[in-house]
Amino acid sequence: MFLRDVLATDVEAYLRMRCDPVMMAELGGPLPAAHVARQVCRDAQLAADGTALIKMIVVDDAVAGTVTLWRPAPDDGTAAEIGWMVLPEFQGRGLAKQGVRTLLDQARAEGRGDTVHAFPAVTNDPSNGICRALGFTLRGEENVEFNDQVIRTRHWTLELARPPERPETGLPR
Repeated sequence: MFLRDVLATDVEAYLRMRCDPVMMAELGGPLPAAHVARQVCRDAQLAADGTALIKMIVVDDAVAGTVTLWRPAPDDGTAAEIGWMVLPEFQGRGLAKQGVRTLLDQARAEGRGDTVHAFPAVTNDPSNGICRALGFTLRGEENVEFNDQVIRTRHWTLELARPPERPETGLPR
């Protein structure tokens, strides 16, 4: 598994992830294909200019998913947020956790902010498990608007200034 920047040619993978009712069930439902085609071009530009870390998770030359760290503008008052998706045929292999860990390590090495937030739906046990396993701290539950829907989420945070602890030992990994 490795991560690479999203490219404008990743339209098919984006469509498979963001237009599929099952993949988008925890995120308010599928997005319109026209919106997704524009989104991949915008994301490729954001990745190319370094505004966001938008990576494709690649396994054996196939796109397996995506992991993204949105970095706020210095004065806009928003927080850094991470999100991820893995296509069904690649799920259950630990790729999302490995991709999130790799991207967090990259962000930490580049000095990209102090605190990262994650907002998986309360019913998304695998994503909440990733947050727990990677040392995020649960801050509580809250409603978040995404895709013109209000989603009940768990709010997790991770301080990038220090390496995450291994939950089983409390020691740095």
